[in-house]
Amino acid sequence: MASFTPKLVLFLLLLFSHHTTLSSSTSTLRDDLLGAARAPSFASWLRGLRRRIHQHPELAFQEHRTSELVRAELDALGVSYVWPVARTGGVATIAGGGGVGPVVALRADMDALPLQELVDWEYKSLETGKMHACGHDAHVTMLLGAAKLLQYRKKDLKGTVKLVFQPAEESYGGAYYILKEGALDDVEAIFGLHVSPHLPVGVVASRPGPFLAASARFSATVAGKAGHAGGPHDAVDPIVAASSTVLGLQQLVARETDPLEAAVVSVTLLRGGDGDNVIPESATFGGTVRSMTDEGLSYLMKRVKEVVQGQATVHRCAATVDFMEEELRPYPATVNDEGMYAHAKAVAEAMLGEANVKTAPRSMGAEDFAFYAQRAAGAFFFIGVGNETTMDRVSPVHSPHFVMDEEVLPIGAAFHASVAVEYLK
Repeated sequence: MASFTPKLVLFLLLLFSHHTTLSSSTSTLRDDLLGAARAPSFASWLRGLRRRIHQHPELAFQEHRTSELVRAELDALGVSYVWPVARTGGVATIAGGGGVGPVVALRADMDALPLQELVDWEYKSLETGKMHACGHDAHVTMLLGAAKLLQYRKKDLKGTVKLVFQPAEESYGGAYYILKEGALDDVEAIFGLHVSPHLPVGVVASRPGPFLAASARFSATVAGKAGHAGGPHDAVDPIVAASSTVLGLQQLVARETDPLEAAVVSVTLLRGGDGDNVIPESATFGGTVRSMTDEGLSYLMKRVKEVVQGQATVHRCAATVDFMEEELRPYPATVNDEGMYAHAKAVAEAMLGEANVKTAPRSMGAEDFAFYAQRAAGAFFFIGVGNETTMDRVSPVHSPHFVMDEEVLPIGAAFHASVAVEYLK
């Protein structure tokens, strides 16, 4: 008969306990939360919410109608909230009845994009030049679904869940302003979802550590001296200076960045004069800089300014560089907390099955969820909305042709709620 040391016995007991808990959680998450969210009446309610929001998209810090809808639904559920937060946002609170515990937050962004929707369907945008082309209508809907699931189970929660309905994710850093107002000062962990048309419905993906890039935008103006194109020696040509600068900026990645580190300098606009025989007074150009680290972004921003001003001097011009840091605040890198990522991954595997939880590649896209992840243990996941069997084509986010499979709505609602429920156990 084999003999067991005390340490081995303890290990076996812990292993058995973990297996029992995981099996129990799997049953709860699949049958209770996901099953409830997929119930016909619940799923129909979710679809209705998403379509109402989709028909009336609102841009950053203009989400008045969306915010009103959110508050009406929270009122109907009996969920308390603070409003306004960061102008058009709100933070709801579900306090558990199972005893004192930690505070965990779930976040959804609300703003739309300045695009004209080109998808011809019954619930297309009714607002000219505005569209929910990044899935924020689904994000709001899924978080309201989580609110409903959690409110009906709050007596069993050992802690508090905060639901963050955030404005202005697109470029304007709404998360920064939510935090600035102190609405999440007591939160120790936060979770967020973003739809992905490149993943099929029923699949989620993320990764621990650095996930999304830090990013900033810049605008540069090169000033010279206007003159006739036939007499360039009597002018100071800002077009030549700007052109040389654009080429010079490419060296920041090619020759100044470690090849094993990800970085981007993209000049995406360039404007000069109006006549084909006139050297203009000035030229402007701009774009974005990105890095997988905050330090890398700071370096690129410093060097962009130096290169622009240096090249202008070489060409007898003057130059200014504006990173628009007050209006378009640079976003930090989104870094998933190892522990919170592992928690959300385990929840997803229990609810959806291990085969449907993928490791996502790092992306040079940026997200203001990064601000939350700097202040609390954060986990940010992509959730699939693609379905090649029912869609004519799968278009990326920020496309006027973007569509999604609404079967994602109950999955996202249950995933949100499950992360909170399991965290508070």
